[in-house]
Amino acid sequence: MSDKADIGLYGLAVMGQNLVLNMNDNGFKVAVSNRSSDKVDKFLENEAKGTSVEGYHDIKDMVLALKKPRIVMLMVKAGKPVDLTIESIMDVLEPGDIVIDGGNSNYEDSNRRYEELSAKGIRFVGAGVSGGEEGARHGPSIMPGGDKEAWPHIKPILQAIAAKTEDGEPCCDWVGDAGAGHFVKMVHNGIEYGDMQLICEAYDLMTHLLGMSAKECSEVFTRWNKGKLDSYLIEITKNILAYEENGEPLVEKILDTAGQKGTGKWTAVSALDQGIPLTLIGEAVFSRFLSALKDERVEAAKKLGSEIRSGGAQRETFLDWLEDALYGAKLISYAQGYMLFRAAAKNFGWELNYGGIALMWREGCIIRSRFLGDIKAAFDAEPDLENLLFAPYFKEQIQKSEEGWRNVIAAAVKAGVAVPALSAALAFYDGYRRERLPANLLQAQRDYFGAHTYERIDKPRGEFFHTNWTGEGGRVTSGTYNA
Repeated sequence: MSDKADIGLYGLAVMGQNLVLNMNDNGFKVAVSNRSSDKVDKFLENEAKGTSVEGYHDIKDMVLALKKPRIVMLMVKAGKPVDLTIESIMDVLEPGDIVIDGGNSNYEDSNRRYEELSAKGIRFVGAGVSGGEEGARHGPSIMPGGDKEAWPHIKPILQAIAAKTEDGEPCCDWVGDAGAGHFVKMVHNGIEYGDMQLICEAYDLMTHLLGMSAKECSEVFTRWNKGKLDSYLIEITKNILAYEENGEPLVEKILDTAGQKGTGKWTAVSALDQGIPLTLIGEAVFSRFLSALKDERVEAAKKLGSEIRSGGAQRETFLDWLEDALYGAKLISYAQGYMLFRAAAKNFGWELNYGGIALMWREGCIIRSRFLGDIKAAFDAEPDLENLLFAPYFKEQIQKSEEGWRNVIAAAVKAGVAVPALSAALAFYDGYRRERLPANLLQAQRDYFGAHTYERIDKPRGEFFHTNWTGEGGRVTSGTYNA
């Protein structure tokens, strides 16, 4: 029996260390290395003390200590560091060896790395990992994609360390080719942005429209977490709102400027590239940008005023509406995310397992919720489901949410409380189910000033027409209908 390690992991920051300990707990022998060699020594002397983990100061020595085909997992900062790390071990890798990028990489980089390494006989896997420090240690959601020939070799390890559903199914399965794994992780993070913004808008309405204290808000979120909104983000929100420092809510002492790592923006940019109206996530990203303009907002409040008018609704009635609004908007967020999946699958030639993706998110990740089991059931019943909203269960649920949702937005608008994500979600729902939109006028405008042509409802699709609206434009057309 070989005494070589089952897998090597390079990058011993918090996520890397916890994944290593998780692998060790599950019976795998792990070799580790890090750019700063002293971190290897400290890890072995402390967190990994008493384990079978082996440390190496040189990444090449780590690679040579692995069973064949060698499996090397990288947990380094996205971008150039990933390329430099791969480049540093190319002379010791052999055809058939596997490189897993477990960082938060852009899927376009993973597409490129897949092609470059495939040409050299190396099997590249881009694996999205979600769940933070706790998930990495005790069971994350893992979304691997890339060279499918690598899957039989890495499957036992990744599925062993992944979170498990109540039925014992691992929240890890093969996603698709090239950068599909990191694409799915990107959309996960975009949905995370949307969920967080929706929750923040609900909190804002509770505090400023209903005058509720942080403790009272926490009690509402506690109640919601026992129903259809049951999720990790609702759970941590109730805990945050209940947390006090010197007898006062800590949340109220935190500066209202949100940070971001860019993955939500990547999702919005990808939606623009794919032509998918990912409006809710887009608004969530813009809301973080707006929050960052703190000094400017303070000045605007002085010059423009920031009075919030009375809401008028009874508290418990409004809270029932708000629960429905949150749920309805959440439905839209996932529906939009799955629309982006479909577009990407078509454009990149990926075969995505839509129900499997929901299962991978069921436990271990930041957006884990009861709701995801319903999504998996919808795709199990109809694998080719065109839109999540068409599934009978979700159609019924969004119709039940509609009245309260509209009441919340109407009250927020009258009171002067911004609810961009809740509003964008409803606007999408209303627009998506309209058989006819005012884009006929828009296309006439484009033809008027740019001769971009238009199609007619009384003619077959694909026939294009131009009108000389002014009598002076002539017969020449742009030929760029979609420009």
